[in-house]
Amino acid sequence: MKRQIIDKMEAWDESADRKPLILMGARQVGKTWLMEEFARRRYVGNTVVVNFMKSERLRLRFETTDLDPKSIIEAISIETGQKIVPGKTLLVLDEIQESPRALTALKFFNEDMPDLAVMAAGALLGLAVNRKKKKRDANSLQLARASFPVGKVAFLDVPPMTFEEFLLAVGEDLKCNALKKCDWKMVGLFHDSYCELLRKYYFVGGMPEAIQSFSENGDFALVRDVHRAILRAYDEDFAKHADGPLLAKIRLLWNSIPAQLAKENKKFVYTALRPGARAREYEVALQWLEDAGMIRIVRNVSTPQLPLATYEEFGAFKLYAHDIGLVGAMAGVPPQILLDGDSLFTHFKGALTEQYVLEELTALGLSPNYWSPDNIKAEVEFLLQIGTMICPLEAKAETNLRAKSLKSYIDRFNPRKALRVSMSKWSSGERIDDYPLYAIPEAIKVLGQ
Repeated sequence: MKRQIIDKMEAWDESADRKPLILMGARQVGKTWLMEEFARRRYVGNTVVVNFMKSERLRLRFETTDLDPKSIIEAISIETGQKIVPGKTLLVLDEIQESPRALTALKFFNEDMPDLAVMAAGALLGLAVNRKKKKRDANSLQLARASFPVGKVAFLDVPPMTFEEFLLAVGEDLKCNALKKCDWKMVGLFHDSYCELLRKYYFVGGMPEAIQSFSENGDFALVRDVHRAILRAYDEDFAKHADGPLLAKIRLLWNSIPAQLAKENKKFVYTALRPGARAREYEVALQWLEDAGMIRIVRNVSTPQLPLATYEEFGAFKLYAHDIGLVGAMAGVPPQILLDGDSLFTHFKGALTEQYVLEELTALGLSPNYWSPDNIKAEVEFLLQIGTMICPLEAKAETNLRAKSLKSYIDRFNPRKALRVSMSKWSSGERIDDYPLYAIPEAIKVLGQ
């Protein structure tokens, strides 16, 4: 596996104001592997790992005594038999959600022992709470993000693996390099091959275990088994961390995502969950899934002005999952539909295309909106704020480049740049630049120049 986010971890390690780093993200996106790979690259023989799921003594140490860093590293050294030397050692705290006070201790590591490199990760960190004090009432749900030592730690969001990382994992390094060079003449020669690989990625998705399975055996059935296992684990997490009515609402929201995306108008509709459902009934459940890193919420902006976030309409949004492979598994999409080309889009109406585009944008650190005005029947799938520029991006599932909504947006707001991504080859026009769906990072890179 090759993960591009390693570069950000290395930049963190070299920063002058290095704070303890917390890796955030949904379960099984590869946080533990990333810490292991980072340690292998930069701290060979000088890494001490604490797994709070496995070490009962150290978990009790954090929960029952003071949080003085010197005392903590002494206890860890005794438990692990490894010496911890600030300036030389990397301390990894894995499954840290099992010890809320270990999260609090990161503040003191930052203040009292800044030379020690400390990295932490865990499942559902956005939900980690002090269980002894947490009320079981859904309306008083306390989310962990508020209990983090804000200002004393650094955060790094870990998304699923991108299409380019998929290319590297399946041995298509040369194709990946050609994309990064924006060598459109060379890329165009192999356009059909890129499209075929993209359709495979639509099925496999970006969960590291699914990509590893596919890269090792190429068996779509085994990949789907991985998806089902991950979905079962997620459902077990729901049951473990939520009670009664909240649990039922979380499951309803999560399981509704494929059907909501399959609609022609993909705006989220609460009454699709059950007749008479209202937004306020599902606010906590929606927040739960977002804090768990399992969903992405894209809100409508009917008035595209800077800054976009201040014009968001909170009652009008689309709901996506965090991984396209899991969406396909939830919808029961068979691999032959994906591999047969355009038949994919007649069966699932471009839902997977939007899901894929959003994942690529999110991996680039973008938080897009969409545009859908009330007074006309039009919609541009994504609005991007890059610096002082607002750029519309239309996602086309096929090679048909008719773009009535995008042209309507251009006529009304005259943006400096407009993007369209599809299964067509790259081309640059007077008003719209066309990029193939497999080249979204390159489109954004050029946009920012």
